[in-house]
Amino acid sequence: MASSSTVCRLHMRGRGRLTTCLQRVDTFLGRSFGTNVVADQSETPRKDEAEEKDGRKSFYAVQAERQEQAERSVLFSCPSRTSERKILKYLSRHGEIKKHFSYESYGMYAVAEFENRESVDSILEGAAIPTASHESTVPFKSRLLSVRNLGPADSSNQQSSKHDQSQTTIPINELMKRLSREGSIAQQITSLTEAYQLTDENIRLRFLVCSLLRDIAAAYFPECTIKPFGSSVNGFGKLGCDLDMFLDLDSISGRNIKTPKSGLLLEYQMKRTNSERAVTQSILSVIGTCVDQFGPGCVGVQKILNARCPLVRFAHQPSGFQCDLTANNRVAMKSSELLYIYGQLDPRVRCLVFTVRCWARAHGITSSIPGAWISNFSLTVMVLFFLQRRNPPIIPTLDHLRDLAGPADKCVIEGNDCTFVSDFSKIQLQSNTETLEQLLCEFFEFYATFTFTKSSINIRKGKEQNKPEVAPLHIQNPFETSLNVSKNVNVTQLERFVALCQESSWLLQQTETLTPTGGPTPWGLTTLLLPSQIAGIKSRKKRGREAASERIKGLLESLKNKNQQKS
Repeated sequence: MASSSTVCRLHMRGRGRLTTCLQRVDTFLGRSFGTNVVADQSETPRKDEAEEKDGRKSFYAVQAERQEQAERSVLFSCPSRTSERKILKYLSRHGEIKKHFSYESYGMYAVAEFENRESVDSILEGAAIPTASHESTVPFKSRLLSVRNLGPADSSNQQSSKHDQSQTTIPINELMKRLSREGSIAQQITSLTEAYQLTDENIRLRFLVCSLLRDIAAAYFPECTIKPFGSSVNGFGKLGCDLDMFLDLDSISGRNIKTPKSGLLLEYQMKRTNSERAVTQSILSVIGTCVDQFGPGCVGVQKILNARCPLVRFAHQPSGFQCDLTANNRVAMKSSELLYIYGQLDPRVRCLVFTVRCWARAHGITSSIPGAWISNFSLTVMVLFFLQRRNPPIIPTLDHLRDLAGPADKCVIEGNDCTFVSDFSKIQLQSNTETLEQLLCEFFEFYATFTFTKSSINIRKGKEQNKPEVAPLHIQNPFETSLNVSKNVNVTQLERFVALCQESSWLLQQTETLTPTGGPTPWGLTTLLLPSQIAGIKSRKKRGREAASERIKGLLESLKNKNQQKS
């Protein structure tokens, strides 16, 4: 993952949320995820119509709309002293501009989305290859262009930044000041979510970067697509998060040709290798070399091909994103869709996930550096599991979503059942009226007393199960059920998480922390983001455990008394 120092500050015009699609998408790329995937497309149009009436688009319809927007967009590097109006006037000669915004990342950049793709072709036809004085240039043409100002600098019309807004997360101390001015803990949670979530412009830029990378890969695989997955599309992405991309070769033509019973059949001649993994490694190796040698703005390319999931990692300077490109990662796409559905079912889901993840990052429970920390994905699954355990449940189990699935939802990836319903109108939720404040407090109490030594977290069943392996924390992968997504977490990190849950539960029960101050004094949610008093927790494996601080003793005593009162 990218460290905070590698993430550039982006300034884009206006804020926005993931908007509903502007046009109907009647068809989309096949729902197949490989040669061993079973999928039925017959009900897709009818399903999309039902979701439009419900006001929520399916995951694939949203992705299709975003990809289509990206294909009609161009990314420009702009001189800092050239006005936005002048650039827009120049670009509008090629066609109507539907959407535009500017931002800063190693210089000033602008994105222009045109009404028609013909306008993009017109721009590319009129663009010049830069002349080289003493350096040779690679004549690779892309939709990443530079605007040169051949006239005198216009000092009277510099771009104004008064409408620009930062697209990286605000510093924690700034966030705490903002939250302290809110009138309730629920408002604090909502404000935190709005401050951290991806903007509409940022999402558009992520899809555009994928589209630019697809132009490179298309030299070898003309019908391929490159799609974002993970935090960029599942609804839980934080500003500044990495851009995870998936090279999709499964939707190219020729895979589903019906074999005639007699006569002749034409087939492409292709090379064969020992395994699908070897194919993936070969493809990514070639694409990685192309990105390194020919990709404008792509720097620091690393080909990490021996990882469990082979990938190419690089920084895309024009956008400021740290990028990971994978292939043959179909389960990750289904996981993105599942989290998207859960986030759309109830607004409290996203708010609680953002809050818990912010709290975890503030206390070092999660980290952008690989290690024994709890990952954001694991933490998100823990929140979903908690919401399934409410009475009544706020979100359904994965098994229930599978039972609601129709023939079009059928999906099996490498022997794993990845089937679940994608039509929101088929999902009936139970009436749970708990507030965000109640849920946050109950979340900490739930995991402060959770039997991690015996139980496994399983959102497919929505209930605790005996751990199938000896690991401090066991969270079952929703689809690859034999895998533990938190296998990297050690005892020390789990103990820190439990102790912080105990402390946060105790803090939220104190009357003085729940009273709005109307000023910068921390209260409510902000008290949970302050430095903790429990940093030095020893592993259970060590014999001589140090005595806990007086604050933790009081906290544990408070929890003990509360449990006795309940019983």
